[in-house]
Amino acid sequence: MKNALSLAALLSYGFCTTAFAQQCYGTSSYRTCTTADGSTYTTQKIGNSSYTNGYNSQTGSSWNQSTQRIGNNSYTTGNDADGNSWSSNSQRIGNTTYQSGYDSNGNSYSGQVRKIGNSTNYSGTDSNGNYYNKTCNQYGCY
Repeated sequence: MKNALSLAALLSYGFCTTAFAQQCYGTSSYRTCTTADGSTYTTQKIGNSSYTNGYNSQTGSSWNQSTQRIGNNSYTTGNDADGNSWSSNSQRIGNTTYQSGYDSNGNSYSGQVRKIGNSTNYSGTDSNGNYYNKTCNQYGCY
């Protein structure tokens, strides 16, 4: 689920990078990408919303997600490759982004990302109920 959320965050901005995609075609409002393993995904942006559909060539499974941005808030919902739904909500206030949602097993999570000078602090509770707190900067994380 963490990978899905990380990918969700990147895809909701419409980026295709060599880390995820071998080739991308299209425009900033509609793009199709093919990864090195032959998997594909398309991202369509309409106003403040983006819609992504993916296909895993290794497993034959599909997944999807949609994100709506309203002011400093983002609402993302999706279905994983097994058809299970998940959701993620974020709200940015100043230098802090608050996140919450449910993973594809129905477990809740919440946390915050706070920018402090040249460092970023990540804290919260993951979907397994574990508390985390770490700070990262250009030298690493602690």
